[in-house]
Amino acid sequence: MTTTALVVDDEVDLCRLMQITLTKMGIKSDVAYTLAQARSYWHENSYDFCLTDLKLPDGSGLELVKEISNSSSTPIAVITAYGSMDLAIEALKLGAFDFVNKPLELPRLRQLVENALKVIQQDNVAKSTPECSPEQKMLDSRLIGDSAVMLPIKNTILKLARSQAPVFLSGASGTGKEVVASLIHDLSPRRDGSFVPVNCGAIPSELMESEFFGHKKGSFTGAVADKQGLFQQANGGTLFLDEVADLPLAMQVKLLRAIQEKTVRAIGDTKETPVDVRILSATHKNLNQLVQDGTFRQDLYYRINVIELKLPTLNARRDDIPVLAEHFLSMITHEWQLDTPPALTVSARERLQHHNFAGNVRELRNVLERAVTLAETSLIEVSHLGLPDLEADISHQLAGSQGQSEETHLNKTQRSDPKAADLIATQSTENQETTVQSTERVTATNPKPVTTNLHPYRTNTQHYPSMIQRPTSSQVEAPNNATGHSVQAATTPHLTQTEGEEKGAPSKKVDDQLPLRGLEHHLQEQEKQLIITALKKTDWNKTQAAKLLGTTFRSLRYRMKKLEIAEDQSEE
Repeated sequence: MTTTALVVDDEVDLCRLMQITLTKMGIKSDVAYTLAQARSYWHENSYDFCLTDLKLPDGSGLELVKEISNSSSTPIAVITAYGSMDLAIEALKLGAFDFVNKPLELPRLRQLVENALKVIQQDNVAKSTPECSPEQKMLDSRLIGDSAVMLPIKNTILKLARSQAPVFLSGASGTGKEVVASLIHDLSPRRDGSFVPVNCGAIPSELMESEFFGHKKGSFTGAVADKQGLFQQANGGTLFLDEVADLPLAMQVKLLRAIQEKTVRAIGDTKETPVDVRILSATHKNLNQLVQDGTFRQDLYYRINVIELKLPTLNARRDDIPVLAEHFLSMITHEWQLDTPPALTVSARERLQHHNFAGNVRELRNVLERAVTLAETSLIEVSHLGLPDLEADISHQLAGSQGQSEETHLNKTQRSDPKAADLIATQSTENQETTVQSTERVTATNPKPVTTNLHPYRTNTQHYPSMIQRPTSSQVEAPNNATGHSVQAATTPHLTQTEGEEKGAPSKKVDDQLPLRGLEHHLQEQEKQLIITALKKTDWNKTQAAKLLGTTFRSLRYRMKKLEIAEDQSEE
């Protein structure tokens, strides 16, 4: 059956050129010069793919892209004028298959048509086997999990594989971004080409240009032979830029041009080489925040983030943990060449489902590898997993979520009001000190045996006692030596003054005495005395004084400014 195409452009000469090129490739085509004529052709006939210009006399080609993408799975490509990359990106987001720039280059046009034909062929195979296509089998075998969270992800991956648009994979570390990128490549028309993954953070900055674009022999010291760059190696395939946020700004400019112009120039070469590469990128960082901070270029962000796919954490798909565990145990059996495949007990499987996986899928595999190593038999018990007690794990989850929310709130406040951020940091530090002191009192009353934490992603945080503590009964009853007097004077200055003023008055209980100038002033005076005492002990070194007081340097500076403690007091 002859393949048919619809060509939409208002330039007659360009339409004839495209029609001749398609005819030589064995494709029958119809030409429309306006948006209304294109809509008429589309409704009256059936086409295998469409090629349209974005600027038409009676409308925009984006309208046609949206209509065709919403009503059918027919691949549609767009033609853009030079400098109209924003429109091309908008078309890709609306569902366009690919784009080609003007002035039209015939090799690039043929390449685009060949990719479209591969997509058509894949669709025909999928229609002939509606129950389970080869693409669906590959997806299910390599992306493990059928939870409610993963089903939309799998459907999105199948759609992204048909397109040539750049895809940005976001998600925490260990969620499987490289696995998804490899799947998108293997399910796409570029599957016969190379999939080239590269960790941008692992390449030294001085070697980045040579690694990405290659170099010619003799172009610099040590260049003893020509070298192909990563773009040339991925020509006709997919280039996966992992940890793209680690790229230096100088390299971001060059990468932007390579993506936009689809040409690269090797170091020492005098001409640019066209490349046909699909860009997939990923990072665990907040790229949007990096753009606002000025450490990542905004124009590059919009080039690589045409379509974003956010991968869920393992904690968000706990129903998939048993299936993932069985999959990893099978892989371990094959890789380690074990005679008997290991298996989890029911209690071990339940313990895994209740664990807080900070390292996501990667952590799950590490836990299973450790369990297989420690288990004396092929049966893995809960003790072999090396996980903390369930109650401690749940407490850690609650503390982690609370700390993360406080940190997020502090970061937002810091950008809007630095003074308010300092106050929030001060209050947070005081809350932490109170929690530590109360925990120490509980521990002293009910001591518990110390357990070793085998968790690979966490360490037991040891809290050190603060200098600011309530004096014990022995300290109060001790003789008035220099140390005892300074502590007592620093903690209760108002009591000494009151006793001096009321020598002749009847004796009253200490608990009945109230500060003369109010509670707020009394607390500020106490705080001021403690800070001055710590500063004198450290020769007015604010960093050391902050450590003695159990607070941060930033919080100490804020308190000194608030309490009007000038730095020149050190000379007194």
